Amino acid sequence: MSARILVVDDIEANVRLLEAKLTAEYYEVLTAYDGPTALAMAAAERPDIVLLDVMMPGMDGFQVCRRLKDDAETRHLPVVLITALDGRSDRVAGLEAGADDFLTKPIDDVMLFARVRSLTRLKAVIDELREREASGRRMGVIAGAASRLGGSGGRILIVDDNDRQAQRVCAELAIEHRPVVEAGYDNALMTAKGRVDLVIVNTGARAFDGLRFAAQLRSDEATRNLPILAIVDFDERARVVKALEIGVNDILARPIDPGELSARAKTQIRRKRYTDYLRDNLDHSLELAVTDQLTGLHNRRYMQGQLEALMRRSGAGGEPVAVLVIDIDHFKKINDGFGHDVGDEVLREFAVRLASNVRAIDLPVRHGGEEFVVVMPDTAVEDAQRIAERIRLHVAGSPFRVMGGQELLSVTISIGVAASHGPADNPRSLLKRADEAVYEAKSQGRNRVITRAA
Repeated sequence: MSARILVVDDIEANVRLLEAKLTAEYYEVLTAYDGPTALAMAAAERPDIVLLDVMMPGMDGFQVCRRLKDDAETRHLPVVLITALDGRSDRVAGLEAGADDFLTKPIDDVMLFARVRSLTRLKAVIDELREREASGRRMGVIAGAASRLGGSGGRILIVDDNDRQAQRVCAELAIEHRPVVEAGYDNALMTAKGRVDLVIVNTGARAFDGLRFAAQLRSDEATRNLPILAIVDFDERARVVKALEIGVNDILARPIDPGELSARAKTQIRRKRYTDYLRDNLDHSLELAVTDQLTGLHNRRYMQGQLEALMRRSGAGGEPVAVLVIDIDHFKKINDGFGHDVGDEVLREFAVRLASNVRAIDLPVRHGGEEFVVVMPDTAVEDAQRIAERIRLHVAGSPFRVMGGQELLSVTISIGVAASHGPADNPRSLLKRADEAVYEAKSQGRNRVITRAA
């Protein structure tokens, strides 16, 4: 997977060396020689990764990273700080500024490309979610205001058979998070499928293969999106590279530095909250696209897809499909006499009564205005007629309370019933028969059920 990489360093030779290495691996490279230029290019060019030197005059790498992460338009960009320093305080300062990782000069090419590939995969996922969310906003099915992303504390699963190390990690994280320790492979997998925000796994465990555990998390749909922080020995470079290739989000060198552990855990949980927010918005937009906002029932668009699938199955020799088309009698008089707000109250109350009087397998739908449809899989016309009569009696049997209970309205409905009858039938003809039955019910005085045979 290729990517656009912004390389930032005040020393031209360093920039040219990195540019040559990355270009040889078919990455597109952008370059900048100071912090302000880097910020402007990141905002304008939207690279996939920023490789950022720490020691620069004027605005150093820490400041640039912090500015990138504070900007809503660039905070999702992965940032790797490049430094000649290898001190604990510098790593923690960079992580607290929002950096995703560090590379130490002279840069190890194998580690460089492993980290770039790992961060490119992560960026691609976030970009897709951001694009879908933006589409939802343009269509008006996602509100413009951002919701609260939640606090930094989270539930962390520590998978480690080294009891002393696990307890030290647990004690450090317990200051801000809710950690739990599992030393066994199977129990850890089960726990990971619960409500977990981060998994920390010891890749050097003796009782199980930590890399295989990480790979299992990535292959299981229930845990595929969980962030994984791997505890590694940097001397075992091949295992470090393999961990990144498997899909581990971040790595923590042994011996574990408490400040670095805390900063890396916080970063991963913050990123998970952001991706969860994007996914939740996407799910909400999909729900809104197929849901009638007034009544909470599914809408006509959703019904069409479901009915077509059921009719195909019925036409291929499956069970018949029945539909009820329901119209609220004299609904215009309600709107004209009491106003549209009361009309909306009636529609909402009717939707509740309708949904409570159909079966779990049935699909109640607001078709438009005061017209509703119920799609009934595996249902003969006689059974559909019996259910329709039950709905009619429940609606007519007790008045609707409106205007805060101050008014009682008597409401009745007319229902048309039809069922599929073989391969030649289709959704349009089925609904047409039920619709004709509704008109017949209205012409006969309303408040009745009429069945239209094939």
